[in-house]
Amino acid sequence: MLRDFRRIIILCAILILALNGFGQAGKTISASYEQTPFEQFVRDIESKTDYHFYYNAAELDSLSVTLNVSGKSLPFILQQVFQNTDFRYALDSRNRVFIARRFEILTSLPPGFFGKKRNPMDSIALAGRDYTDSAEEKEREKDAATAENKLYELGIKTNQLKAGNAIVAGYVRDAKNGEPIVGAAVYVENSNKVSITDQYGYFALTLPRGRQVLRIASMGMRETRRQIMLYSDGKLNIDLHDFIPSLKAIVVVAEKISNVKGVQMGLERVNIRTIKQIPVVFGETDVLRVVLTLPGVTSVGEASTGFNVRGGAADQNLILFNDATIYNPSHLFGFFSAFNPDVVQDIELYKSSIPEKYGGRLSSVLDVTTRNGNKKKFAGTGGIGPLTSRLTLEGPIVKDKTTFIVGARSSYSNWILKNLHNDDFNKSKASFYDLNLILSHEINSKNNLYLTAYTSSDKFKLNSDTLYQYKNMNLSLKWKHIFNNKFYAVATTGVDHYQYAVSSEHNQVNAYKLNFNINQISGRVDFSVAAGSKHSIGFGLASVLYKLHPGSLNPVGSQSLVTPDIVNAEQGLESALYFGDKIDFGSRLSVNLGLRYSMFNYLGPQQVYNYVPGQPREESNITDTSHYSNGAFIKTYQGPEVRVTARYTLDDVTSLKMAYNSTRQYIHSLSNTAAISPTDIWKLSDPNIKPQIGEQISLGLYRNFKSNSIETSIEVYYKNLHHYLDYKSGATLILNHHIETDVMNTKGKAYGVEILLKKLSGKMNGWISYAYSRTELRMDDPIAGTLINKGAYYPANFDKPHNVNFIGNYRFTHRFSMSLNTTYSTGRPITLPIAVYDYAGSQRVFYSDRNQYRIPDYFRADFSMTLEGNHKIKQLIHNSWSVGVYNLTGRKNAYSVYFTQENGIVKGYKLSIFGTAIPFITYNLRF
Repeated sequence: MLRDFRRIIILCAILILALNGFGQAGKTISASYEQTPFEQFVRDIESKTDYHFYYNAAELDSLSVTLNVSGKSLPFILQQVFQNTDFRYALDSRNRVFIARRFEILTSLPPGFFGKKRNPMDSIALAGRDYTDSAEEKEREKDAATAENKLYELGIKTNQLKAGNAIVAGYVRDAKNGEPIVGAAVYVENSNKVSITDQYGYFALTLPRGRQVLRIASMGMRETRRQIMLYSDGKLNIDLHDFIPSLKAIVVVAEKISNVKGVQMGLERVNIRTIKQIPVVFGETDVLRVVLTLPGVTSVGEASTGFNVRGGAADQNLILFNDATIYNPSHLFGFFSAFNPDVVQDIELYKSSIPEKYGGRLSSVLDVTTRNGNKKKFAGTGGIGPLTSRLTLEGPIVKDKTTFIVGARSSYSNWILKNLHNDDFNKSKASFYDLNLILSHEINSKNNLYLTAYTSSDKFKLNSDTLYQYKNMNLSLKWKHIFNNKFYAVATTGVDHYQYAVSSEHNQVNAYKLNFNINQISGRVDFSVAAGSKHSIGFGLASVLYKLHPGSLNPVGSQSLVTPDIVNAEQGLESALYFGDKIDFGSRLSVNLGLRYSMFNYLGPQQVYNYVPGQPREESNITDTSHYSNGAFIKTYQGPEVRVTARYTLDDVTSLKMAYNSTRQYIHSLSNTAAISPTDIWKLSDPNIKPQIGEQISLGLYRNFKSNSIETSIEVYYKNLHHYLDYKSGATLILNHHIETDVMNTKGKAYGVEILLKKLSGKMNGWISYAYSRTELRMDDPIAGTLINKGAYYPANFDKPHNVNFIGNYRFTHRFSMSLNTTYSTGRPITLPIAVYDYAGSQRVFYSDRNQYRIPDYFRADFSMTLEGNHKIKQLIHNSWSVGVYNLTGRKNAYSVYFTQENGIVKGYKLSIFGTAIPFITYNLRF
């Protein structure tokens, strides 16, 4: 009896499977198409059936469908569509449709496949996916397929579906390690319903209630979809898997949410995968070197990590590291950036439309975001190079709850200096280290805590006994609270410290130490509200308390005769309120409206010099000194900052954008060098030094090609600068008790055009950028003294009109790739001695107008090769080698040009930082 019952069960199961297959095979379709693009045809079929298509959109973007069918099966329809073409299709048992050009597609292995020796031609490539024989990979694909075909019911289920909208929110994470994915697009096809994940991987999307199909895409990850039934507000967390296409397989380029549909203008986002492909000096991946390859971003020269954005000064860039402010982002004379690449997740550079939540700088905001750490298992990465080594460890403290990352880098460059055949370098020393600690903790589904700690130290001595030291120390704590799907807030507090010191102890009589430091305490609360389907609102408040010690000179040792000299400390409070709203006016027009109101209070204790009204600010014109007690409000500056961005979509791949923003800056870097120097003086606005004010308007055209695989853009901009600080001729900036007498306010203008062509998929990828940029200043301070260039406009120190960058990567196999980076730019301005004359019995040098000439143009080419170890999933250590050459052509680029007078003759010399090709080799590992 039992045996008969089993037989009945087996027969029933076979019958159910057969009926299910027959039902699907027998499913018919009725439709009419007239010159319908193939992509639209596919979407229509997928909406009417359970089939899902896999194909290369770039190959089929020119194919249109003209067909009228009634009650026909899908194989019949596809046979009609591909008749007289070289396309082939195949259907498998899971309702997947695979389409390829010229190749026949098999959906199952041929008989005896495992009983004979494999031939490479027997490999089966389906829809660009990289199939392996590992159980882990098969299980992963099985889970992904299950997630895509499952219907997720969100909200409170009701018998009758209510009208109106609801919000679906959640986190997008990496399935491998549980880390949030920043910048992933969650969207509904054929609509303007798009949400981009924030730095925590969080998204919120307002949709009509009912059945929806969400698509989730992110660069370097396998695109997926989720079918949802939205009853009311609900949560949906999504895991994405790495996408590693087989090089000989058909590569599917899915529909992307690109720069065309985003409202933000002048935003450059680069993830760490792209950053690590670019060759840099000494083989160390460098975040800021990649920033310098973006359109509109330049540097004054080699060995300088400071950068200039759209004609702005280096101090006009706000550099954030998990919301901590970094004042000096360089190591080792600027050869390395301050950011450990193994802890960085991605970078965002805002050039034209700076979001209203940011303020305090005129030109740009560089937001560097770190990873949160592996939630699944303990892991590590590291590298050994000719000058530096690094090690990063990460993993869960409490699985799926609390994670950590600890990263360290250190240099050992002294050995290379001692082995150089040059006595000047033999006496030099240079070293640095940096440490990172990142903790994240999920208290519950509504509350998360994030802690970031960073410290770095640099020491160097160049052919002398003078030792230079500078340090960064930063600590920030964030608390994210989700009130509901529509409303969440992030509270951030932090402490930032930057200091430098110059000391000399070789001569005990003149032994000294010069110190300077910046301390700031910051706090902010940012709110985000999804107010319906057409509005996304953000608002908040922020405050920063600055405490600056502009310089102190003290003797070292009992025998030193150096006289102590201390410049008075100063402090100020910068506060701001902001409000912004992203408004969708239909599917074509979207507008970001933002208003930020900032206020700066210059605080006591302080003594302020008063000058004769209407006369130049000079020591001889000081009338008296005003003294203020601790905490007293000495001077207040305030005003609105307007941020407006608009995007109009011409079609699915083309859009126009416009942006206007005004900004205010209350802290200034005073320097008579072109590059960021560790001895630069930072100064707050006070009664004699006004805040800088900037206004910028930008226009842009964006268009994508080849199914969004190639991005192009062209932007033009114009900026007005007010109260930009420049220095007077012969200015003394260090230990100056009345610095306002050696600086002057200028009026400036910057304008230019930027062109970008980018391809980030396929075997060959990279980008080409060109920028034409001008920055001109004019002295407009009537009480500053002698006019510079007789009051006419003159080029700023960082004015470099032409800048071209090419970044190219070619992946020959999964393990071997090559990269080439070339850059060209106009030489920066310089003031030259043009004559020698006698005056009062001595020779004098006559100089040209300020910045009338230029140093030679700059050109450099870098090359690197990367060889990775095997890609076995189950192995203890994965490794790779990077080999390359920095400055491949050995060009002696001029960092600066200087002049000396020898026997009554002025002679010019060119200083080159890298005057030869520099080979490098780096070993990288991860476990």
